[in-house]
Amino acid sequence: MSLRAYGWNSLFASHYEPWARDGYGVGRVVLERRGFYDVVMEEGEVEAVLAGRLRHHADGSEDLPAVGDWVVTAAPSPADGRAVVHAVLPRRAKLSRKVAGARAREQVVAANVDVVFLVMGLDGDFNPRRLERLLVMAWESGARPVVVLNKADLADDVEARREEIELVAPGVPVLAASCLATGGLDAVRSELREGETVALVGSSGVGKSTLVNRLCGREVLRTGAVRSGDDRGRHTTTHRELVPLASGALLIDNPGIREIQLWTSEEGMEQAFGDLEALARRCRFRDCRHQDEPGCAVRAALEDGSLAPERLESYRGLERERRFLERRRDERSRRAEERKLGKLYRDVQAEKEAWRR
Repeated sequence: MSLRAYGWNSLFASHYEPWARDGYGVGRVVLERRGFYDVVMEEGEVEAVLAGRLRHHADGSEDLPAVGDWVVTAAPSPADGRAVVHAVLPRRAKLSRKVAGARAREQVVAANVDVVFLVMGLDGDFNPRRLERLLVMAWESGARPVVVLNKADLADDVEARREEIELVAPGVPVLAASCLATGGLDAVRSELREGETVALVGSSGVGKSTLVNRLCGREVLRTGAVRSGDDRGRHTTTHRELVPLASGALLIDNPGIREIQLWTSEEGMEQAFGDLEALARRCRFRDCRHQDEPGCAVRAALEDGSLAPERLESYRGLERERRFLERRRDERSRRAEERKLGKLYRDVQAEKEAWRR
């Protein structure tokens, strides 16, 4: 099996070289489920588990393999045929979000992605404000975002919806797609390039798995109908999986996201709200809050209708969330450093006591 067909290149090869000299193998994670990983290697696809040392030294789940990662492995065990993952090669890009709940921890949704398809349904799922959150997450990943407006066959005025999304996604391709119509996926296929990895992200029921199946030309993922009344999905995708296409591109399907909490988002905010950032730079005062200050370019845009009030409110809300998370992360880092210093102090005291004896 050729690893190049799964995105292997000279960058990953340079990171792997020291391990190769010691006789370790390498492969890409194509499936993750309950502590087990399916890894594609030159010898074929194997099931793998984590080495105890890797798990022990990981600060959190963000240091463990995710779908799309390249991992260093020992040969499969003769007893159970499972390989052992000893290291994760440095990631070129990663799509992350904050874990659900109050904890300030990172969850890596997909690793080493080139493109992020932000899939939104042209039914009850249509929500420009939620898309803004997804755009921040996509820009922060280092991959290029593409908006896919799925279920175009259900919309009365597809072009009007597409133009509405273009206003909140400046500079981002916005594609209308239908898995039912002939030629309904031609625009999506044009964004699939050989050797690139594409992650699909969106709510449950927007048709991500159906898109994957249609692009593959066969049923590779389970699909299900949305609930009647609210167009919500039923989470037919329960795990992440990397699927190769005949075109040479690779797709990563993800379970539907119902709660989008951002992780590191400063750069993503600048990209996703580039129009607002440009307006803010034209304000008379550098620390303008865009409220009652004179010479505020943002308020001028609100008054002449070139900036929607909802977009400004969305920006302010995401900025508050970003700053709050930043404080939580700084606090967590401080506590972790205090724990390390405390352990070091106790170790030194123990050594002194041993020396006195």
